[in-house]
Amino acid sequence: MRGEIRFREVSFRQAWLLAMSAIICSAAVYRVVAYHLTIITDKPVKLPVSLKRFPIEIGRWSGREVSIPLIVQSIADNDEFLSRLYVNHDTNQWVNVYVAYTARPRTMLGHRPQVCYPAGGWIRDFTEHTKEISNSGVSIPCLLHRFHKPAPANDEVVVLNFYILNGQITDSESGFSGLDWRTPNINGQAARYVAQVQISSDLENSVLTAAREMTDLMIGFFPDRNGKVKALEYIRPSGKEVFPDNAGS
Repeated sequence: MRGEIRFREVSFRQAWLLAMSAIICSAAVYRVVAYHLTIITDKPVKLPVSLKRFPIEIGRWSGREVSIPLIVQSIADNDEFLSRLYVNHDTNQWVNVYVAYTARPRTMLGHRPQVCYPAGGWIRDFTEHTKEISNSGVSIPCLLHRFHKPAPANDEVVVLNFYILNGQITDSESGFSGLDWRTPNINGQAARYVAQVQISSDLENSVLTAAREMTDLMIGFFPDRNGKVKALEYIRPSGKEVFPDNAGS
């Protein structure tokens, strides 16, 4: 059938391993930071629209869940997360999309590919600052990383990452590393948060294309500077959401 996704042609095992590398490293960093800052809380802060409702179909991209073991979820202790493999109907490009949200921003410190991937046995080839423009014209400052595994594996991966901090996109942790972020989010404010986005694949063009076509929707799931959540506009009583292509604009 025309346009049918051939997931068997995609290295699902590789995508799963990439997701695990990011999450396990995040878990280790979280425990260290949480211990020293004593800001562990038991009750997660939920988003007004759960990341589970992020569209499976986005243009010509179609996704499937990448399962994460419960023990890893427990250790990572993010308030919410999204982990999916998306494949493009037309080009057979694939990307692994991992989004982690926390209303305790300082617990995200140190969770970045240039630390996590080498810890998982990857060799970093380069990291560069770049800027992409989403389909609706939103500027996306981000970091682009390339890693490889030594022989005999010889695997390669390109990782694009950025943060959404209280509705603003940034490629730096400096925005949530100051003294203002040391206090716990006792009131459970969903609008006091950071979300990290990682889009990975074996080809640079795949991650750049996915970032341009998916970022608008991602932003819409998080409160903006005024606390507004764009995704609420597309919720239907039937449970079926209708997200337009420019939902993040």
